[in-house]
Amino acid sequence: MGPPHIAGFKPTARIYKMAILVAAAVAVSLTMWMASSLLGTELAPSLGAKLPGVLGGAKQPVAGSTTTSIQDTARVPYEDPAAPGERVNGAMVALVRNSELDGLRKSIRMFEDRFNRRFKYPYVLLNDQNFTQEFRDGIAAITKNEVRYGVLDNTQWGYSPSVTAEGTAEMLELNKNRYMYGGSLSYRFMCRFQSGMFYRHPLVRDLDWYWRIEPDVEYYCDIDYDPFVYMRDNGIKYGFTIAPREGRYTVESLWYHTREWIKKNSDLLPARSLVNWVMGTDGHYNLCHFWSNFEIVDLSLYRSAAYESYFRYLDDAKGFFYERWGDAPVHSIAASLLLAKGEIHWFEDIGYKHPGMMHCPRDAAMHSKCICDPAKSYTYRSACQTRFSKVNNMNKERMLQLINNSEADYRSFNETASEFAPA
Repeated sequence: MGPPHIAGFKPTARIYKMAILVAAAVAVSLTMWMASSLLGTELAPSLGAKLPGVLGGAKQPVAGSTTTSIQDTARVPYEDPAAPGERVNGAMVALVRNSELDGLRKSIRMFEDRFNRRFKYPYVLLNDQNFTQEFRDGIAAITKNEVRYGVLDNTQWGYSPSVTAEGTAEMLELNKNRYMYGGSLSYRFMCRFQSGMFYRHPLVRDLDWYWRIEPDVEYYCDIDYDPFVYMRDNGIKYGFTIAPREGRYTVESLWYHTREWIKKNSDLLPARSLVNWVMGTDGHYNLCHFWSNFEIVDLSLYRSAAYESYFRYLDDAKGFFYERWGDAPVHSIAASLLLAKGEIHWFEDIGYKHPGMMHCPRDAAMHSKCICDPAKSYTYRSACQTRFSKVNNMNKERMLQLINNSEADYRSFNETASEFAPA
């Protein structure tokens, strides 16, 4: 079938070419109009600049001209109304370096899309150095929600009073090839800060709840409810997504010192707790822990007399620096000692990835809100995750019996670990 014939009209190649250009321009214009309607922003100027021959858009800037800033070009294109319902006194808290701007922008972009553009909680960003203006502008361009910036002082980002810089340097050299971050001083500063300092910071100490976020993490599922409010209304104090095992050599004497603290402070412990999630029937630590790069916490847990006492004991035991005790096992052991199972919640519906591991819900109703593959999810293969679903609370008397019966084993274990510690 050829083109329609009109009497007295003879189309030429030039007319065909013009018709094609007009049709293309109309198609592009319709596409931009539809996109603008969906995103609530005007896209034509930016696309026009890239297609000047079709749309007659602006020319590319020449040398010496002013270009728009990142804050102008990357501004969040939507202005969602706040979701109905009350809010708690909480915030999203991140410890981050200036060099991690791109990674944090990626995390906040996904977090906003999945949750916070509707619930509008503030962000608290902490750094051991002053934030640069470039960092502030980059974050302002990615969220319309409030962002509070804080700097750590040398009491928060520094050595335990019980260790020396010289002794730490010796242990870093000894451990640098034994495990990941074995030779990193800043990693140890971070673990100590996250274990017992972050909730004392002026920007965090007045919060009741916190949700930890980090650079380069991904959120796969729409979160159409407020996890803070859900936890408060259901008496939950600790929430997690992934539960792996800790590297044994990073915590060689952690359980020994934990056991010693328990014996001296059993009056601070509840009558029943989920301690048998981290402790086997032989009284040994099984290395299970909640991966604390994602945790949602009622901060009364960390501010309790029991947790404060536990952290001070560990800080005096030198293991944050002479070993490499992480905040994840410290938080997890404390939560298991101090909370009942009903006060700890697995957020199975929140798909999440931190470099190294990911969780994607396989329940059909949960997964309908996600963009991830459950077959790649670590959690359903995790022995610690399986253990969490099976174990129940243990009486304090039974826990103390198991700990006392294993005393000889742990004294021997501690003596072995102490061979690596400076005097």
